[in-house]
Amino acid sequence: MMATTHATMGVLLATPLFWVAPEFAVPAALAAMAGGVFPDLDLGVLEHRKTLHYPEHYWPLAAAAFGIAVGAPSTLTVAAAFFVLSAAVHSVTDAFGGGLGARPWANDDQRGVYSHTRRRWIRPRRWIRYDGAPEDLLAVVVLSIPGLALYDGLVRRLTVAMLAVSVVYTFARKRLPDLLD
Repeated sequence: MMATTHATMGVLLATPLFWVAPEFAVPAALAAMAGGVFPDLDLGVLEHRKTLHYPEHYWPLAAAAFGIAVGAPSTLTVAAAFFVLSAAVHSVTDAFGGGLGARPWANDDQRGVYSHTRRRWIRPRRWIRYDGAPEDLLAVVVLSIPGLALYDGLVRRLTVAMLAVSVVYTFARKRLPDLLD
């Protein structure tokens, strides 16, 4: 999945705060966007979907962060909780996408996301066939609805920017391996 898919998923995760604790909705959404992108910072430099992807290990951190946020709610504690939650969801949902090959639509790579607990790769499920697939763009469009409908200011502007990047990336995705060869 595209990083923008994970970021918009993060905004969706933070959206219930509009009704529960509206004063924290924007910081939580921004932190969830960042947490949604964070695991992909290993792309190109480190071993992607292994170095910063922890499908099992983010969850206890998220539980602890939410415990702290509930016990001592502040902008920092709530933002930290949503950052870690979004990173956890990202790490798990990457297994629903395609493999890691340069041309994941060829189904030639069976690495979805690395399980550090099991010390092996979890195979890709290919519900979203590859990052930048048309269904990935559809996911970004649907997941962007809360960011566009409920938020204003920075969250809305970032959501619009992520939509634009997603459209361009989707149209260019299948040409990228040829450009990089």
